[in-house]
Amino acid sequence: MEANGVLLDRMRELDLTQDELAEACNDAIESLTGARGAMSARTVYNLIYRTRWPRTKQRMALEIVLGRPAVELGFIPRTSPPVESEDPDVHRRAFGTLTASLALGAALPATAAASQHRVGASDVGRLHSKFAEIIAKDHRQGGRASIEHQALALAGEALGLVQSGSCSQRVKGMLFATAASFTSSAMWAAIDGRRFDAAQRHFDRATALAGMSGDQAIQFRIWSHAGSMYRHLGRPVDALAANDAARRLRITRTDPMFAALGHARHAAIHGVCRDPRAIERCMDLALDAYDRAEADAPRPLWLIAFFDRAEIHSLATAAHLAAHDYEAAEGHAHKSLALLRAPLTRSRAITTTRLARAQLGQGDIGPAVRTAMSMPDPQAAHPRVHGMLTTFGYTLERLAPGSSHARLWAGYAHDHHLEGPTR
Repeated sequence: MEANGVLLDRMRELDLTQDELAEACNDAIESLTGARGAMSARTVYNLIYRTRWPRTKQRMALEIVLGRPAVELGFIPRTSPPVESEDPDVHRRAFGTLTASLALGAALPATAAASQHRVGASDVGRLHSKFAEIIAKDHRQGGRASIEHQALALAGEALGLVQSGSCSQRVKGMLFATAASFTSSAMWAAIDGRRFDAAQRHFDRATALAGMSGDQAIQFRIWSHAGSMYRHLGRPVDALAANDAARRLRITRTDPMFAALGHARHAAIHGVCRDPRAIERCMDLALDAYDRAEADAPRPLWLIAFFDRAEIHSLATAAHLAAHDYEAAEGHAHKSLALLRAPLTRSRAITTTRLARAQLGQGDIGPAVRTAMSMPDPQAAHPRVHGMLTTFGYTLERLAPGSSHARLWAGYAHDHHLEGPTR
């Protein structure tokens, strides 16, 4: 049979490889059935080239991950579907999980009541371990559509526990907070991958979940992400308003570490406004708050995993770049790279690219090209870094057309597929 062009187009649209789609589908199957799926790249190949109508669990996983019904993914239903060996309750569990994900708590069918069980802190702990995996993936490969969809599937799993079992109000709040955490990670992956329409949808869902949880930390994360989203969209007024919503939360007064992040991100937004005095004021506030924070105070994993002085200087780099103060941007970039923790490969790639842009802005063409070309291959393929490097190439060609440095970069860009427009 011919290749399923509709499915291939959807995978390209979401920037999913066969391996990544299989991995995301396996996560979705686990959220539906409790047992991890066994799909592989070969399975996806067969779905593209050989399968007219997928088996039940594969079909529902594809619909969750790709966000469309199977018939809109190029599959053709059987006129008389055979009896399948899957558990007949799979459909009911899938319906409940999807409904919980999309409607934030709609009820499961009555038949699910018989399978209710007591949901406790151990269930929340199991989800938290999966959240740790999402955070680790984000710092290695952030921006991938596969991370976004895996996080959404796990948010559905958390909400499914709220609906499928009895639990205390405390545990229910923890589950809503966990679902909000996963959804905010999906939001961040979409922002990082420049899929802003999807990011806005995830933001709307995450704010509702966070409100039901009462968890100030996750509310801060979501509003802070929104500020970053609007900054990248070139909407500084909305960005300042969203980040102010984060900075006004009580948690910024009880833990200065949250205040430090809020101030640093506010500085980055003021960079878009090209307000150097506001940048410096916010950076001073950020460093002061960071110094006042207790180093060993209990904090959520998502904050511990990335936020430190290196991140403050990275955000200062972004602020001064946007304000066209390239000398200040270079200084903060060097400080950030010197302090950056080794596992934060994505952050290192972003800051290195910012350093190259700062050098280029000062007319230091050779050092800028060498800095940009120092990027490890896997990080150059990161969606956000890819876009930043492409923009670097356009600026280089404008500043030094036909130069030896421009020719050197053109060869590098060709080898790393950096041609083409970017935001």
